Amino acid sequence: MNFPVFDLHCDTVTELLGRDLKGSTSLRSNQLHIDLERAKTLPGYAQCFGFWSTTGLPLPKGIKIEEIFWRQVSLLQDALDKNKDLIRQARTGDDVRKNLAEGLMSAIFTIEGPANIGFDPGKLQKLHNLGFRISTLGWNEQNCLTGSQQTGGGLTKQGRAYVKECQRLGILVDVSHISDEAFWQIMDITEKPVIASHSNSRSVCDVARNLTDDMFKAICATGGVAGFNMCPPFVGENPDLNMCCDHILHFLELDPDGTHVALGGDLDGISETPAGFDGVQDYPKLAQKLLERGLDERTVQNIFWNNALGVIDKCSI
Repeated sequence: MNFPVFDLHCDTVTELLGRDLKGSTSLRSNQLHIDLERAKTLPGYAQCFGFWSTTGLPLPKGIKIEEIFWRQVSLLQDALDKNKDLIRQARTGDDVRKNLAEGLMSAIFTIEGPANIGFDPGKLQKLHNLGFRISTLGWNEQNCLTGSQQTGGGLTKQGRAYVKECQRLGILVDVSHISDEAFWQIMDITEKPVIASHSNSRSVCDVARNLTDDMFKAICATGGVAGFNMCPPFVGENPDLNMCCDHILHFLELDPDGTHVALGGDLDGISETPAGFDGVQDYPKLAQKLLERGLDERTVQNIFWNNALGVIDKCSI
């Protein structure tokens, strides 16, 4: 069974910009996990493209992190212009619906680590104007907004201001990568849905990047979603599609209506994938496995499309 795919997180832009070792740098056709030629085999496709930055890694001499960010923006904007017969930027859920109705895929801009804007809440308006609709507060580093799941440490005063400004503008706050302490501090102040764009179940695979049951239930209570991540260490030992299903099915035990589980594959941000899944073209294999594990078509449709689309709708509320 082939379902449309709405994926909340990938790192394809970073790969296209910085690693011309795997083949063509074309978004249309390449040897990465995602390209448009393979994605167009799906009956619908909306991809949240992450723009990654961190203070945790050294930069080439003379290159500023802001420059890398704007190169990423230019790269994706240029790729969308070159491939406007296949894909168009979307800023709202209605844009995604319109694109789908016209046989087009959708690209949504998202921030993975706001080091590229100096962690400055005052610069979010400009990014919102460009169409950015999701933002984490960091990556794996501790920064002036928050601690990470690797470093620990809570939300700072500036971090609280960042959350408030995101929610004022209609940018979804993404809690993937932050520390447990910061997660709960965000839950204390949030006034809008919160998402974990690419995080799995800690009950199924006990790593800090995954969500505890209480965390997932807290996200559900905000009206947000958790996007299933294909990264093997977050899936489990010797991961395959059945093990991927284990995470999704566990979340569904906590979310019987099936309205808070989505996809967030982390494709092109991971070097390996679970057995049986090689790229965006293989999402139908995951759908088929979920059906074999007992889910009905409506629930799979929610996981693959409706739930992520619904939370993007909430950006505009």
